[in-house]
Amino acid sequence: MDEARPTSGAAAHGLVPLFPPGLQAIYGECRRLYPEQANPLQVTAIVKYWLGGPDPLDYISMYRNMGCAAQDVQEHWHYVSFGLSDLYGDNRVHEFTGADGPSGFGFELTFRLKREVGETAPPTWPAELMQGLARYVFQSENTFCSGDHVSWHSPLDNSESRIQHMLLTEDPQMHPIQTPFGSVSFLQIVGVCTEELQAAQQWNGQGILELIAGGPWLITDMRRGETIFDIDPHLQERVDQGIETEGSNLSGVSAKCVWDDLSRPPEDEEDSRSICIGSQPRRLSDKDTEQIRETLRKGLEFNSKPALPPITMFLLHDNTHTHTSRKDSLESDSSAAIVPHELVRTRQLESVHLKFNQESGTLLPLCLRGRLLHGRHFTYKSIHGDTAITFVSTGVEGAFATEEHPYAAHGPWLQVHTHTRTQNLILLTEEFVEQMLGDIQELNTREETKLPKEYSWPEKKLKISVLPDAVFDNPLQ
Repeated sequence: MDEARPTSGAAAHGLVPLFPPGLQAIYGECRRLYPEQANPLQVTAIVKYWLGGPDPLDYISMYRNMGCAAQDVQEHWHYVSFGLSDLYGDNRVHEFTGADGPSGFGFELTFRLKREVGETAPPTWPAELMQGLARYVFQSENTFCSGDHVSWHSPLDNSESRIQHMLLTEDPQMHPIQTPFGSVSFLQIVGVCTEELQAAQQWNGQGILELIAGGPWLITDMRRGETIFDIDPHLQERVDQGIETEGSNLSGVSAKCVWDDLSRPPEDEEDSRSICIGSQPRRLSDKDTEQIRETLRKGLEFNSKPALPPITMFLLHDNTHTHTSRKDSLESDSSAAIVPHELVRTRQLESVHLKFNQESGTLLPLCLRGRLLHGRHFTYKSIHGDTAITFVSTGVEGAFATEEHPYAAHGPWLQVHTHTRTQNLILLTEEFVEQMLGDIQELNTREETKLPKEYSWPEKKLKISVLPDAVFDNPLQ
């Protein structure tokens, strides 16, 4: 349970007399911006995370920002989190590894919310939103980067608002800081509409942020009823041009998906998804290995609080940034892509059946047009198990799926918490990708369609089904 109250010195924070240096460093950056607001209203976790409480953020400070008329920045509330970085340096939450690297996860979250006329105090719901994102980070041990997106599928304030998803970017006013426990940057949450999220998926988050409504400081207006494309229809042309020339930076998603090997009888249960080509393992290029590993390591976690909807999809990797994880089993170098032959059985696939839910299926055109046609790969990582499906174009160096054998699967080449990540690699030619795009054109609409949908290419021995969520949520039915 959180409570909001004004602060008045160390005693108001429930702090020990020695002011924690990590906390002091963030307060110092806040005081630089708001010297007249030494005691802002603050939401605090009554039972701290390190004492067994459910909320990872110890505090969320809320400031009144007067905006900047010269830059057409409106007045708003500015929220700053405390807890994703190491506040204390005594290993109570984060392992202290020295001052040279990141402090804790290396960042804190911020959020800017338009101040409504007559509002005398900031709403507290953004604090719960930030706690939800922090829970994901702590549970998955994956960090966020500028340009990432979070598909939330519910109004951020539980109203009827069209603002139902989030993009992340550097806070325009808060500078990265150096603390005794490492460096801390500030990532701002930006609320967006569904159409804007889709454009970010198809192209890249940073490109959409440059077009987004909310002014140069990217203030979220929960009452905004128009998308940026409603406000300026020409923006869609800019996005389409960006997709055409640059492709998509989205290289994978957590998804509801599964694949079946149609090459073998259904009664053959022995390790049907632990396979690769030949008697010797193959090495992916360092770049592709790291991108695929990042995609696979990004999992989906559900929020523990029922008031918030589950996070259903994340941007898994932006090619301009490197996500980090603190899981030791994932920190080895590119040699992790080489699997000792004695640990896996290897073989080729002749025919495969891919199954996706509707949301995952609507990303197939993005996978094909925005990734494969630009010589890149795209991965679906199942949220209900250890399966992953990676599409690999002919431009991806070192993939063990080839034009001669376009379907191949590789066993435990990546270990996460002792669970095997099963990866199915599918190599598609440019001509076949264009054919698929024409056949699945209806998936571009993102409108609800009657399911199931089936697409089959017998000559390629490939079948794709788009199925209701219930098929994946209740696999025994």
